[in-house]
Amino acid sequence: MIVDEAVITVKAGDGGDGAVSFRREKYVQKGGPDGGNGGDGGEVYIEGVADLSALKRFRYQKEFEAENGGRGMPKKMSGKNGKDLVLKVPVGTVIVDKRSNERWDISKIGEPLLIAIQGKGGRGNWHFRSPSNTTPKQFERGGWGQKRILELELQLIADVGFIGLPNAGKSSLLNELTRASVRVADYPFTTLEPNLGAMPSFAKASDGKSHLILADIPGLIEGASGGKGLGIKFLRHIRRTKVLVHCISAESNDVARDYQIVRQELKQFDPELLKKKELVVLTKVDLVNKKTKYLPCSIYRSDLLTRLKLEVERLAL
Repeated sequence: MIVDEAVITVKAGDGGDGAVSFRREKYVQKGGPDGGNGGDGGEVYIEGVADLSALKRFRYQKEFEAENGGRGMPKKMSGKNGKDLVLKVPVGTVIVDKRSNERWDISKIGEPLLIAIQGKGGRGNWHFRSPSNTTPKQFERGGWGQKRILELELQLIADVGFIGLPNAGKSSLLNELTRASVRVADYPFTTLEPNLGAMPSFAKASDGKSHLILADIPGLIEGASGGKGLGIKFLRHIRRTKVLVHCISAESNDVARDYQIVRQELKQFDPELLKKKELVVLTKVDLVNKKTKYLPCSIYRSDLLTRLKLEVERLAL
């Protein structure tokens, strides 16, 4: 099961305190202050990864803290710097600071984003020496590491999103167009979380991509925008897709009504979704026959699939 939202607390490491120390060595006539600086605390970074299940880590563990800096030492030696903390989240995650409302969008794999700034180490008493203060006992405390309460929300980044009522053949179509092996069955709500697949494209896009990412969004029902059924939990995943492939089952008694139900839910959730490019696909046409309404299996014709791939690619690239 994909965990697609979480609230966590992160804290950068505190800086170490500066040291108060005086040089005391045999055969050294003049000593003096030699307290070193405290080490800097570790910082907190967030890095995007391809693994959609990366938010599972935050399901039970909610607090994360980078290592604190070490205290300053004699002989002007600085304390050890704290280790940075790198948290990995799926690409497509939107991060919001619940206090400041700052917002970050994780859209690339492997690029660390600084999210919480370290506390700096304090100065030792060596820095406070002067002709009038030859034995300073002053030192600085280490600075506090930044603390944030973050809301993480995964919004899938896909070129194409399959939408429609439950049991409209979206998962079967995804399996046919890609190498995905999504579980399918002849009853509603077999898809309880988004599924992704990569479809090789016939022509490379301007950004060099040689494939399109297709997302099978769990079925929507009337009232989904208000939380009914799987509700808004997955509606937000549609926001980032370039093209919507609206799947409507040929088994339906009212194809036009099915289409309008889903369109209305999109409008109520976010009217901007209606502006996306849309391709309407009538699925399960092979299950409807003049003699018998249902056939024992579903077979996608290769020529129709090729035409569908070309059309999807044309709209997405």
